[in-house]
Amino acid sequence: MTSSIYSDYPPQLTPEQQKCLVATLTDWSIAHGLAVRPSPALVSDPLGVLATTAPVTLFPSPFPKRCFEEALGIQTAYNELYSGIARDEEWLGKIVEELAEVDDFIAKLWDTHLAVKRECYAQDLSLGLFRSDYMIHIDHATPNSNPELKQVEFNTIASSFGGLSTQVSALHRHVKSTLQGSHANFTRYLFHNPAYRLPPIINQHSFPQNPSISRLAAGLAAAAISYGSPKSSSLELAVLFLVQDPERNVFDQRHLEYQLESEHGIRAYRLPFHRILTDTALAPETRALLYHPPEAPSTAIEITIIYFRAGYAPSEYTHPDAWLARLHLERSAAIKCPSVLTHLAGVKKVQQVLATPGSPHLSRFLRDPAVAQRVQGTFTNIYPLDESEAGLGAQKLALDPETAKGFVLKPQREGGGNNIYRTAITPYLRDKVPKERWKSYILMELINPPSLNNSILRNGKIESGSVIGELGVFGVCLWRNPKGKDGSGEILKNEEAGYLLRTKGRESEEGGVAAGFGSMDSVVLVDM
Repeated sequence: MTSSIYSDYPPQLTPEQQKCLVATLTDWSIAHGLAVRPSPALVSDPLGVLATTAPVTLFPSPFPKRCFEEALGIQTAYNELYSGIARDEEWLGKIVEELAEVDDFIAKLWDTHLAVKRECYAQDLSLGLFRSDYMIHIDHATPNSNPELKQVEFNTIASSFGGLSTQVSALHRHVKSTLQGSHANFTRYLFHNPAYRLPPIINQHSFPQNPSISRLAAGLAAAAISYGSPKSSSLELAVLFLVQDPERNVFDQRHLEYQLESEHGIRAYRLPFHRILTDTALAPETRALLYHPPEAPSTAIEITIIYFRAGYAPSEYTHPDAWLARLHLERSAAIKCPSVLTHLAGVKKVQQVLATPGSPHLSRFLRDPAVAQRVQGTFTNIYPLDESEAGLGAQKLALDPETAKGFVLKPQREGGGNNIYRTAITPYLRDKVPKERWKSYILMELINPPSLNNSILRNGKIESGSVIGELGVFGVCLWRNPKGKDGSGEILKNEEAGYLLRTKGRESEEGGVAAGFGSMDSVVLVDM
């Protein structure tokens, strides 16, 4: 799979064809909630009542079938791996305590855990709605190199777009079926022309269904059921979505809320991060989390799960009571998704330690050597920037502008927009980061994805050109944490939960859709 194989895909459209396709995409997207709140830079929306189509590709993107199936097939192993890390306080603590010396945000998360531990946790169940992100890697030094699946990162908190990803897959299937019925020649032109050097027949099996909404909601429902009966009298039980305010990506979250209610009969409420201490309280003795809706403050609702779609960035903790609010939630008997330990398991340093060649860490959590080897095969080269032998070698790579071209510098942050790429690494480290804080970063070898062509519909405008894609695979994992020092806990539910494809212009360093970098996409599977 090289950049030239699909140079004729997607096809050039006449103005009339493009107008027809854009109208179909736009109307379907709004009708089915494939939408976001508009950017304040584009339109003023002080009441938060406007919506616009989420950025989407006009066409699904070709993706190697073998790599796609491997990404889905390995997700349960990754769920097991990261739930194991979250249950192993001793192993995780050694990594976190080192980072805490130079990263105040990590230090405060760890302090939150220690404070609850001293009091004893009121809940031994944890839920992870995970997402493992990959890119296709091509070794350009090897002629006729086969595409390989390489992990970009593993997300343990606020793994977004599970709602919209199902919708964009359905959108592209709708476009194909609609045009196939009324514009048969157009559809053949789009999907069946052998000139694109795609397989001569692309049938419905080339456009896989995407069950991310149903499976993620089912994971939340399973945890809510495991919570059991109300701990405080006979109150209504509900799930609490902890959200940012304002939240542009609200419709992605709403799809999960609506699925919870319609398919599982479970009510969900939304709580802005800054209102935690205002609208919730802990019941004495049981520490049940009681939510008092602002519209009905005398009503108490017992919360079974706190689903974090906020609270992952230092910028959200600027309020004087923000850390007290996070501690308040962690002390509660509600199941956390994620717990503070699971949140910490997602730091980039953990990924770097796991990827160390020949290390014993994977086998600590994945006892099956074959499974551990499959996971190891998805790692690219990742180096520390500490004073170890490997770290000193990585510092030389990062401080040489020529060798730095092959790397990305990553801090221990979520949410996109935090990374430093290629030649910007050297001046960034030299001029903006004190050397004693270098060990809070990792140096990751860049993945070399093949270029494809596609068009992106964003804010009503078409952007066409060379693009690259990033595949995220969702996972659901529910587990019981160890009660004693020698316990290992128990996994109660472990499933793959659908996929997300984000596509961006090849020149863009970041891929965040909500941040304005990437777009929603779906796959058309091809054999390589």
